[in-house]
Amino acid sequence: MPLPALNTFAGDPLDRAGDLRNDPERLAEQVAHPEAVAMVLWEGRPLVEDAGEPRLVWLALDHARAVVPDRELFLGLWNGAPCFAVEVEGSVDPAAGPLAGLGAFPEMREAAAMLPGPDAAMAGTAKSLFDWRRRHGFCAACGVETETAGGGWKRACPACRVEHFPRVDPVTIMLAVYKGGPEPRCLLGRQAAWPEGRMSALAGFLEPGETIEAACAREIEEEAGLTVTAVRYHSSQPWPFPSQLMIGLICEVDSDDARPDQTELQAVAWLTRDEAADVLEGTHPSIKAPPRIAIARTLLQAWVDGFEV
Repeated sequence: MPLPALNTFAGDPLDRAGDLRNDPERLAEQVAHPEAVAMVLWEGRPLVEDAGEPRLVWLALDHARAVVPDRELFLGLWNGAPCFAVEVEGSVDPAAGPLAGLGAFPEMREAAAMLPGPDAAMAGTAKSLFDWRRRHGFCAACGVETETAGGGWKRACPACRVEHFPRVDPVTIMLAVYKGGPEPRCLLGRQAAWPEGRMSALAGFLEPGETIEAACAREIEEEAGLTVTAVRYHSSQPWPFPSQLMIGLICEVDSDDARPDQTELQAVAWLTRDEAADVLEGTHPSIKAPPRIAIARTLLQAWVDGFEV
C-alpha cells in the first residue's frame, strides 16, 4: 500500500524503474514500446487539458518525439506502460503551434493548484530534472560539455568520465510554537516581496555538517532571535523551484520575544489556534494563509488540528 501524500508534488505514482534507466538496451525497448507515452513541458510549464477537469496531456511518445526529437526523459512505468517527458524550449508557445488544440501551458504553481495530486507530482519531477539538465550542461570537473545518460537522470563527461547526478537541496521549514503564555501560539513570518498580508512558516536551507534539528534551530535564531528547545518532524514535500526537499517541522521555542531580522523577515505574528484557524479559513482581518500547494499551510493546519511537539 502506498504511503499517503500529505503535500502537493508528493505521491508520484510511477515505478521509477531505476534498473531500466541504466541499461541502454532495456531503455531502448521502453522507447519502442507501443504504449509509451510522454507529457510535454514548455519552459517548465506542463501541458494541461483546458476543457473539463484539468489533467496532464499525455501524447504517444512518437508524437512527442516529433515535436522534441531525441531528448526525452524516462520517468518510469505506470501500470507497465513506459512514461516519458519532453520539454520544448524557446519563447514561442507550442500551444499556438505544433500542439494547438491539445491544451495550455500554465505556470507550474498554477498547474499544481488545479491538477490531481499524482499529475502534479509527475509534472514536478519532470520540471526538476529538466531544470537540472539546463544548469549542468558542462562538467564541473573539467569544463567539457556533458552528455545525457541514464534516461535523462545522469550527465556524463566524455572527457574525464565523471558522472553528474541531479541534486536535491534540503530545506527545513518549521512552525515555531510557544507554550509559555495563557494558551499556545504559533509564529508566522512575512517577507517583504510577498503579496500584501501573506505570512508563512519560517524556512532555510541546510548547511554542510548540519543535522535537520540544528538547521531548524539556527534558522529560527537567525531570523527571529528565538531559541528552539524541541523539534518534531511532520512531513516533507518535493518543491520543484528548482529542486528542493522541504522538511516540515513543528518546533517549540523558549520565548515569545520574536525579533524579525529585517533581512529574511520583515514582520512576525503570533497566533492562537483559533486565530490560525481564521487565517486558514480566510477570515482573519489582516493575515493571508500560505498557498494551498505549500507545505507551510499543511503545518499550520496540523497544528490547528492538535499536532504537538
